[in-house]
Amino acid sequence: MKFEHLIEVNDPLNPLIDALTVKQVWAGLVLRAESPKLFVPHLDEAIIDQRTESGFRRRLRYGELVVEDRVELEPMRQVRYRVAAQQDIAESSLIMTIETPSENALFVRFQYEDSHDEATDQANAMYDEFRRSAYVESDIDTIGMMRELAQEGRLDATLN
Repeated sequence: MKFEHLIEVNDPLNPLIDALTVKQVWAGLVLRAESPKLFVPHLDEAIIDQRTESGFRRRLRYGELVVEDRVELEPMRQVRYRVAAQQDIAESSLIMTIETPSENALFVRFQYEDSHDEATDQANAMYDEFRRSAYVESDIDTIGMMRELAQEGRLDATLN
């Protein structure tokens, strides 16, 4: 399954929404990767156990299920999550990219991909539609949480 969608962060035509800066959105995307429990309420535990200059490895625990992934950071532009195949989990990825098509416009593009073949995708079509909907809702919640954190001044720290 491949799926992507775009969320508008700043709408220059809507003065009722406080604009976020690229730096704040970047800080929010990094915070989501480093402190995912702020963004994923049903996550029981998140441990970062290996850091490099370009990212880190995490272990996420949802009840009995443990998922290991790698997070790769391209500063001020992109966060990539890569999950290797493990137990009953297929290889998958999520890429979040900050896009600024014009001076006042700001978007985040979310791109999901798993390693299922076309036959598996067809067999899982109804389930995948549910997953797409859940991804969109989760991503909308991510941007909403970023707005809350920005209002609290928690996204104004200096990040690379």
